[in-house]
Amino acid sequence: MSTSDKAENKGEELKGKVKESAGSAVGNESLEAEGKADQSKSSIKQAGEKVKDAFKS
Repeated sequence: MSTSDKAENKGEELKGKVKESAGSAVGNESLEAEGKADQSKSSIKQAGEKVKDAFKS
């Protein structure tokens, strides 16, 4: 996994955490769910990159 991919995925994960926290703070369930979805998407991307790296080695 390249460094830029790692940074991009981590940024997406952090963005999701911010959305989730903001949604929770203001009682916006939609925003909270969107944040959780962003975090999940980021985790899946990170897992896929790790699998690619394992096959490259």
